[in-house]
Amino acid sequence: MRARRGGSPAGRGSGLRSLAGQVLALEALIALLVIVAAVFVTFRQARQDVLRDAEVRSLAVAEAFAKAPGVDTALASPDPTAALQERAEQTRVATGVDFIAVLGPDGVRYTDAQTGLIGEKATGDLSRAVVDGESYTETFRGAPNDAVRAVVPVVDDDGRIVGMVTSGIEVQSLSEAVEGRLVVLLAAGGGALVLAVGGAALVARRLRRQTHGLGPAEMTRMKEHHEAVLHAVREGVLIVGGDGRLLLANDEARRLLGLSADAERRPVAELGLDSRTVELLESGRTATDEVHRAGDRLLAVSVRPTVPADGPGSGSVMTMRDTTELAALSGRAEVARGRLQLLYEAGVRIGTTLEVVRTAEELAEVAVPRFADFATVELLEPVLRGEEPPQDATLAEMRRTAMSGVRAEQPLQPVGEVIRFHVPSTPMATALSGGHAVVQEELAAADGWRAQDPEGAARALAYGMHSLLTVPLLARDVVLGMANFWRADTEEPFGEEDLEFAEELAARAAVAIDNARRFTREHAMAVTLQRSLLPRVLPEQSAVEVAYRYLPAKAGVGGDWFDVIPLPGARVALVVGDVVGHGLHAAATMGRLRTAVHNFSTLDVPPDEILGHLDELTGRIDEEAEPAAAAGDGGRREETITGATCLYAIYDPATGMCTMASAGHPGPAVVDAEGRVEFPPLAPGVPLGLGLGDVPFESTRLRIPEGSKLVLFTDGLLEDHGRDVGTGLRLLRRTLERPERSPEQTCADILANLLSPAPRDDIAVLVARTRRLPADRIAEWEVARDPAAVSPVRNAAAAKLGEWGLDEAAFAVELILSELVTNAVRYGADPVRVRLLYDRTLVCEVSDGSSTSPHLRHAAETDEGGRGLYLVARFAERWGTRYGRRGKTIWAELRVGPGGGDGGPDTAGTGPAAALDLDALEKLAW
Repeated sequence: MRARRGGSPAGRGSGLRSLAGQVLALEALIALLVIVAAVFVTFRQARQDVLRDAEVRSLAVAEAFAKAPGVDTALASPDPTAALQERAEQTRVATGVDFIAVLGPDGVRYTDAQTGLIGEKATGDLSRAVVDGESYTETFRGAPNDAVRAVVPVVDDDGRIVGMVTSGIEVQSLSEAVEGRLVVLLAAGGGALVLAVGGAALVARRLRRQTHGLGPAEMTRMKEHHEAVLHAVREGVLIVGGDGRLLLANDEARRLLGLSADAERRPVAELGLDSRTVELLESGRTATDEVHRAGDRLLAVSVRPTVPADGPGSGSVMTMRDTTELAALSGRAEVARGRLQLLYEAGVRIGTTLEVVRTAEELAEVAVPRFADFATVELLEPVLRGEEPPQDATLAEMRRTAMSGVRAEQPLQPVGEVIRFHVPSTPMATALSGGHAVVQEELAAADGWRAQDPEGAARALAYGMHSLLTVPLLARDVVLGMANFWRADTEEPFGEEDLEFAEELAARAAVAIDNARRFTREHAMAVTLQRSLLPRVLPEQSAVEVAYRYLPAKAGVGGDWFDVIPLPGARVALVVGDVVGHGLHAAATMGRLRTAVHNFSTLDVPPDEILGHLDELTGRIDEEAEPAAAAGDGGRREETITGATCLYAIYDPATGMCTMASAGHPGPAVVDAEGRVEFPPLAPGVPLGLGLGDVPFESTRLRIPEGSKLVLFTDGLLEDHGRDVGTGLRLLRRTLERPERSPEQTCADILANLLSPAPRDDIAVLVARTRRLPADRIAEWEVARDPAAVSPVRNAAAAKLGEWGLDEAAFAVELILSELVTNAVRYGADPVRVRLLYDRTLVCEVSDGSSTSPHLRHAAETDEGGRGLYLVARFAERWGTRYGRRGKTIWAELRVGPGGGDGGPDTAGTGPAAALDLDALEKLAW
């Protein structure tokens, strides 16, 4: 439908007879009236504003002059005119008023702008100022000129009225000011009238084009004719404007689409039409006999634009006719489309997790309510445990794993119960034996199902269950379980056309369940391996009080580990590490690294050297794995262990010093006894296996107060599900800021505040509260490099052992000290020091400035020396050498207490202190 363009057709109204002309005249008249009224009101308001301004200015000038210093004195002088005339004129000129006059109490002028009036009495009533002492303004009418004037009394210091001051502006001056504004107002009003009439003319011109110059009566007749024709046709007609709003709908369109009476002028998207119909109307495209749904009807729809597509105000006209006879065919197509959509959703929603139970629940949730009213899933017991299912599951028991329904209450066996199929004729047993879906359209006729559980079947039938479809869950041709779909509220029973869909749905779910089962098995194996490689019981030591937590990731076990390793000299090593990755490989790699750390710890070297050895070992292992990976199937590159991190710390309870080094691992948190938390900066180092010895590790030394807590952790504690390291550290700090918490309580607090419900990485936390070896359990001596100094040190050590109640160990300690100190004096370098530590064991340490290390050897019978270190090894529980940055320390550890310090098996019962001459034994030194 195209609008006819061009001039008005012959015979149609023009001028004021047309609707456009009448609208133009009416708008011009209204604009004229509004503008005249606005000019009049504005003029009146301007006049009032000028008068009000004159009153305010006059009063302000008069009050200022009356209260000016010296005015009251001048009025009391013999000649007030001489004193005030010039002053009043200057003030008048400065303030812009027309006159300022100073009057006496009797009203006689002392000053005036017109000098001829000086000496004359002012006209008007001045009693309000002279008698009442009031300041006021008034519009004065009289000689010499009409004016707006203010009268203010002049009061002297004694409160007497000695005169008056009047000031004002003549009415003629005010009229000139108002008349100047009137010219501007008239000009503005004229301009507004021109604009209003011009705008009305433009509106009338556009209205004339749209109405084609028709008058009101002609338009009324045309509308009546248009409506009569439009509503008489047997096709529905909709006219939609360019803005997407409904302009017109005939009676047939309202009936077919179910439109309300107020549908016109509403957007088509709000009319409740089918989404495809709305899209067609809003798109503006042309359509011919497209099939659209409108409730239970199918409509053949055609659409044409009202103007060319490139024209302004493009709309559309839709015509429609009822084609309900195609409903049956369309219904079947819609069902098929819905089933395809449901299968697509099942592929997305089933198997989102690698949990067997959750995957079964997802299958039941997808099927309800779009396919079944209730759905149950039963799985074999081995499948739930992650094990391989049996080859023949026909008579096997299954456990109900998931259930979903349109209502919470239902008559079926609950989740967790065992389901048995001992009647071969039941639909379930038939489906399992045949390996395909089975439909039972009428449950009441299923004798085998009713015979298997008569009471349960009776409850289900009474509840309204009337149809069942059961399908086995098959993966790799092995039964994992089965799914049962029930209908109760849906009147239509399951039919043969539902079998193919149910089998496709079950096949997709079975693959996801089998994947979850395999993951469960691998996860259980990895957890078992991980727990077997982690320390089960921490060793006994006195340096720290330790608590720990290890949690595997939800997705699988990783390579996090921790360790507490006792070291000589009552020290302890605290270790925490992380291997990148999850699964069996990460757990096995962790075990290799933990074993290596234990072995390297026996070297008793600083943490940076420990990490250096560990890094070199890791690099060699990776290099050995690369040729195997290059060989193809004989090896895999993922068996390397590149990417592991480690933090190694040594705490010495005798000094309170903690030395630590990091290989790409987060540093620890240090919490003092007051709850203050610090994260000491560490040289980060590179992860193990990347440095290959080229980048040395660095150690950091800290003094840890007694009672402080060292908190070592892996990065899985900080980073999880969108939480970055910074946020994790802030949360950890707030958690640790609680004084007087034991290590066990601290571990519980950390997991309660930082652990997410499903951690994606495993977590290891080690909390160690430091202890100090009491000062009375430590004895130190500095020894001069003189053989004669050996005996005094030995005697002092024996005395100290007597104080500690360890007299039974005195012989062994004196023997060991004699050998070690004699060797340091003869072959070592200054300074030579001796230290005894009484902890769980008794530790003898001899340090000197030389880095030459002795070694155990078997001396020949003719050798004079070489047996000293053999004697040390014989009488000590264990011994070794520890190197510092300067010099070395040779230590020997003796067990004390019951059964300890008996002098060795060769001296039992022979009185060892009297049997051997310790001074003579010094000559046997190596």
